[in-house]
Amino acid sequence: MAKITTISFQDIKQKLQVQKPWDDVIIFILNILIAIPLFIIAHQNLIELNWAFNLDRILLFLLIIISIQLVLRLLRTIIIICIALYMLVLFYGTVFGNYGFNSVYEDYDSMIYTMSDNPYPQDIIISKLLPFPNKSKILKAIEYKNPKVRNFAIMATSKNFKDIKGYSDYRTIIQCFAVFKEINSRWNYVNDPKDTDYIATASESLGYFSGDCDDHSILMAASVRAIGGTPRLIHTKGHIYPEILIGSLSDLETVNFLIKNVLFPKESYHKQLHYHIDERDQIWLNLDYTARYPGGPFLSEEILGALTLN
Repeated sequence: MAKITTISFQDIKQKLQVQKPWDDVIIFILNILIAIPLFIIAHQNLIELNWAFNLDRILLFLLIIISIQLVLRLLRTIIIICIALYMLVLFYGTVFGNYGFNSVYEDYDSMIYTMSDNPYPQDIIISKLLPFPNKSKILKAIEYKNPKVRNFAIMATSKNFKDIKGYSDYRTIIQCFAVFKEINSRWNYVNDPKDTDYIATASESLGYFSGDCDDHSILMAASVRAIGGTPRLIHTKGHIYPEILIGSLSDLETVNFLIKNVLFPKESYHKQLHYHIDERDQIWLNLDYTARYPGGPFLSEEILGALTLN
C-alpha cells in the first residue's frame, strides 16, 4: 500500500510540473506580476530612510525581486500550485477590501497609460514608486479632523458662494472652491528656515496664513477634506501643490462653466483651466497658492510623486 501511495504522489507531482523552458518563462512572468505590486505596498507602508538617490527604495526593490525569484525556483516543481495560490491571495484581497485583482489591474494599467501616447501623460507609475518627500510628517500635519480646521472650512463656505443655486450635485466642489478662495486670498508666502524643511500643521497655518508651498498644500488639503472633498498633493522638482478631484470630463464641463461664469469670472476671464487626468480618467484641478482661480496655471508640470487623501 505504501508503494502505491508513493507512485500516486509522484504521478500527481509530475502532472503539476511544467516542462522546460516554459517553467523559466512562467517564473519570470510571476516574478514581475508579484514584485511590482508587492514593492508598491512595501514602499507605501515602510519608513523612508531618505538615502541619496533613493538607494533605500532601489535596494528594497532588488531584495523583493531576488527573494521572489529564489522562492519560485525552489517551488518550480509545483509552479501550477504557486499560480493557484497567487490567484487565491488576490481573490481574498478583492473580497475583503485589501490588495486584490482590481488593485493589480490599476497598477499595470498605470504602466500602460504612462507608456502610451496619452494627451496628458503624467508618469503615474513613477509617482507611485518614488518616495513622496516628508510623507509621514505631511500626513500627520493634514489635520482634517481638527475642530479648528473644520470650523475654518465651514466659515469659508458661509462667507463665499453661499447663495449659489441650481448646482446641488456640485455643492461640495463649490464649497471647496470657497475654501480655496479664502485661503489663497489671504496666503502670505514665507520661506522655511535656512537649511531646514519646516512642516507646519494645518491648525498652525491658520494662525497667520503664512508659509511655503508645502504649508499651503497641507492647509488646503486638510480644509478640503474636512468638508467632504477629495484632495491630493503633487510633488514636482522643488515644489508641492494641492489638487482636488472633480470627476469625469462631463463634470469638468460643468465646473468650467461655474468657474468662468459664476464663481471666478474676473479672475478666469479669457484663461483656461489647468488639470491632470489620472489612469482612471478622473479629473484633478490645480489649487496651487499661485492660482487666482481653481485650475490656474501650473508652476511645474512634471509629476515626481502624488499623495492622495481618500
